[in-house]
Amino acid sequence: MSVTTNQPNISAIDAALAIASRIAFNSVMITIAQPDKVGTPIVYVNSAFTQLTGYTAEEVIGKTPGILQGPKTDQAVLHRLRENLSRGEGFHGLAINYRKDGSEFLMEWKIAPLRNDQGQITHFVAVQREAPMREAVS
Repeated sequence: MSVTTNQPNISAIDAALAIASRIAFNSVMITIAQPDKVGTPIVYVNSAFTQLTGYTAEEVIGKTPGILQGPKTDQAVLHRLRENLSRGEGFHGLAINYRKDGSEFLMEWKIAPLRNDQGQITHFVAVQREAPMREAVS
């Protein structure tokens, strides 16, 4: 699933999305798509991201989502993530990630590419939540 920005009345839609992101129960992260580089720098996180991870926006803006990964993060899931995004597809996955204090949590997340009017992917929008550890995939 992709989101396209060439919709009518985009300023009203932008304002509504900004409000929805601020009040969302789930973590929202937006990164810049950089097909020629490793990683996608974070340009936005909402307050639910801070509640989930312990990181403030100031601490993660400009860094990559890899800041949340660690020894138990499933590399196969990350490989599938990279493959999907490189093909311009969305992603849905579960993986162990790490909070700022080093504690583990199982993160479920969905990512959708954001395309401009020429169809080029400019950003990725991720919605994340903590999943019960029993949902972990072996």
